[in-house]
Amino acid sequence: MTSKVTWPEAIKPLLKKYKNTKHPLEYKNIYQLIVMVILSARDSDKNINRVAPDLFKAFPDMKALSGATRETLFPLISKVRNFANKANWLIEMSQKIKTDKNIPLTLDDLVELPGIGRKSACVILRESGKPAEGVIVDLHVVRVAPRLGIASGTDPKKIEKLIMETLPRKQWDAGMAMSFHGREICRPKPMCEICLMRPVCAYYQTVLKIRLPKKPSSK
Repeated sequence: MTSKVTWPEAIKPLLKKYKNTKHPLEYKNIYQLIVMVILSARDSDKNINRVAPDLFKAFPDMKALSGATRETLFPLISKVRNFANKANWLIEMSQKIKTDKNIPLTLDDLVELPGIGRKSACVILRESGKPAEGVIVDLHVVRVAPRLGIASGTDPKKIEKLIMETLPRKQWDAGMAMSFHGREICRPKPMCEICLMRPVCAYYQTVLKIRLPKKPSSK
């Protein structure tokens, strides 16, 4: 981590830029959100958005999904990565919850459901308008957080812990903000020239800035 940076202050521009920005999954209610979050593990949001309409036409709510079988689900989600396991998770989850009104909205209860880890639970809580109980750390945050210097390493759990220790709870949406930033600006090949985090970014300050050609002397 970059100790010289006061992160609760430095992260504010990023939080402001992405405040209230909806997750890329195109859900219409909490039932659709939880199903799509389970399906999106190790797959792209774009692919899940393509698959979802037919799935929800066949299974419009949790009660309907609780009556699904592998045979009825497979044709609808066969283009999703790891679809066989995800079908099992959806069936088990829906049979446990039974109806939309029973969908739990606390981190501890969500992670007890099949196919839902901490990151997925944090996404569901955020999109449901609930207070953050953790920090979203997806593959974009694993790239962005160490570049910025707010966390280090490649372990999502350790990165989440470091961010939670560095920022007050009210700023824990920084995880989703960094995810959006990673999708748009801090991509594998970062667009540092248009990045609003350059003044505090460890990667820019210690790597890229050194490579930039020095301005010619005015003498």
